This record gives sequence, structure tokens and C-alpha cells, in this order.
Amino acid sequence: MNNLDTKTINFLLADDHSLIRQGIEFLLEEIGFDGEIYHASSLHKALETLEMQQVEIVVIDAIFPDGNSLNIISDIKSLKPEIKILVFSGVDETTQSIKYINAGANGFLSKLSEESEIKEAILKIHQTGKYISSITQDILIDSLQNRSSINPLQKLTERELEIAELYAKGYGNLEIANNLNVKQNTISTIKKRIFDKLHIENVVDLADLIKNYH
Repeated sequence: MNNLDTKTINFLLADDHSLIRQGIEFLLEEIGFDGEIYHASSLHKALETLEMQQVEIVVIDAIFPDGNSLNIISDIKSLKPEIKILVFSGVDETTQSIKYINAGANGFLSKLSEESEIKEAILKIHQTGKYISSITQDILIDSLQNRSSINPLQKLTERELEIAELYAKGYGNLEIANNLNVKQNTISTIKKRIFDKLHIENVVDLADLIKNYH
């Protein structure tokens, strides 16, 4: 039983895809955990379940139709500080994991991980209260060796940061162009450069970076 103690461990599996939740439940049964396994398909349902049920470990996706779990991790920790949170997501680990850990998650694991690593992550969360993958470890080491990598926004020029802030506030290309008195295609070019430098694909990710690092 993988040296599990006899204490009952209750899990909350929060993901808007039922197949993901069922897959994790199957792995928990293979590991040999004894306890209740609750399911939530939305952030609202996840919080509702945590308010009503005794849960020790939460395995949660990053993105839901009703929001980003980054915004409720602190709420979960405030509600029940002893809960362990493993973010299990398909978002890019190399650019996203640190901000979830900074928000209070006890670990981050990519959905591209092998079954054995998923089991290892869950066991580590249970046994030590944290899980840091080799990818995230490398990011942390790089951050220590190169302090500028801690804040990805430092890669941007002053003009690019100004435009990034306007995107984060909800302005579109035309509005930003008019605001800064430049051509719209110039803004589009700078937008692409911002996305390339930050290794992101959309304005939602940009807004998250602005929120967390600026």
C-alpha cells in the first residue's frame, strides 16, 4: 500500500472534464488511499464542496469555464489552511507553475506527465506536503541564478509594458492605437512581440502576469 498510514484521506478532484477526474480516482484506488473522493466540475462547486466536506488533498485544474483556479487558491487556504493543493493542468508548466505555487499551491503537475509521475506527485503531497517537479525545480534554480527571470515582465521595454498594461485592462488594438496616437498595425506588431517574449498565447495569460508581477 506504498507505506500509506492508516489515517483516512479525503480527496477533492476538481476538473471540468469528467474523464480526468475518473482517471485520477482510478490512480488513487491503485495507490491504496482509503477515504472519500469528491468531484467538482467548476470552481464554484469546488468551494462549495470544501465548505461542506472534510477534505485533506485537492487535485485541481488551472482553467475552468467559470475562471482560473489561481484566483481561489488563497480562498481555499484561508478556509482550511491545512489542505494540500496539487494543481494538475495542461497549461505550460515552464511559464505558469511558479505563480500557482506563489499563490499557495503545494505542487504543480502537467497533464502531460506519465502515470508513474502522477502517482509520485500525489504520494509526495500526502507524505511531505509538497511536490516540485523536475521542470519547476529547474525554473527555481534559473530564477536564483538569474534574478531577472523571477519577473518575466522585466523582459519588456517600457513601451511594451505600457501596452501590455492596456491589454490587461481590456483595451483592444484600435483603442490602444488611438490612446497612444500610433497606427493599429504597429500595436499588433508590438502585441506579437510581447507574447513572444513572455511565451504566452492570449490576453488572459497576459492579464495574469500583469496581476502577479506588476
